[in-house]
Amino acid sequence: MTNDRKRPDLQAGELDMLNGWLEHHRAILVWKCEGLTDDQLRQRSVPPSTMSLLGLIRHMTDVERSWFQEVLLGEDAPPLYETPGDSDGDFNGVDDADVAAAFSAFEAECDASRQAAAAAADLDALSKYRSERTGEAFSLRWILTHMIEEYARHNGHADLLRETIDGTTGYY
Repeated sequence: MTNDRKRPDLQAGELDMLNGWLEHHRAILVWKCEGLTDDQLRQRSVPPSTMSLLGLIRHMTDVERSWFQEVLLGEDAPPLYETPGDSDGDFNGVDDADVAAAFSAFEAECDASRQAAAAAADLDALSKYRSERTGEAFSLRWILTHMIEEYARHNGHADLLRETIDGTTGYY
């Protein structure tokens, strides 16, 4: 994955703007992990939380998979890390996790998400999956906006984790 943290153009169209911000936030998460050892990537935040940078990578891998493969495309794409007995397996399972494999899975899911979004006719394209609460389909616009929100929240966690590990700070 290239780590271009470039922000979208200030006057980009809506589709380019949403895709640009999503790419920006994907790159920030990867950037927060760069240059760290496997042990540092596994380092937990503060008890009782099991959050770590590696856990965030694994979590966002499953989030990408869920929203684009399951919701948008309606495919059977079970989580890679969550299990019926451990809904927080993305965070809980980092102690013995293969770091390279986790980053590879993240890149693959981001690529699959890009392809799913690009195949949609436009931002008004509706998901195959319907909300359990409302029975309505999600628009691609809603999914992209939600993904930006999801990354923005977790990138705040990544900022704090990275600063705790080695003092590195920075927004973009």
